[in-house]
Amino acid sequence: MAKKSMVAREVKRERLVKKYAEKRAALKEIINDESKPMEERFRASLKLAKLPRNSSATRLHNRCQLTGRPHAYYRKLKISRIALRELGSKGEIPGMVKSSW
Repeated sequence: MAKKSMVAREVKRERLVKKYAEKRAALKEIINDESKPMEERFRASLKLAKLPRNSSATRLHNRCQLTGRPHAYYRKLKISRIALRELGSKGEIPGMVKSSW
């Protein structure tokens, strides 16, 4: 089980990303529009820099829904390999059987 503080931090980042997504997209559109004057684009880049760093989508990290583990994460199932193995052993995932010989 991951530290609760790390899971809480990730939840906070997700909330910030959702909150600032539209504002970041609008500022990036101004910055990348070469038909606009350089001064306006520069002001937009300064505004973008003033936004919280954790509001950037690249700072998000996938975590297991059950344990909070950040590594060995299966995107399709949203769980880690360890949780997947445990659920498979219990027979809670349809069509999955743990191999043993």
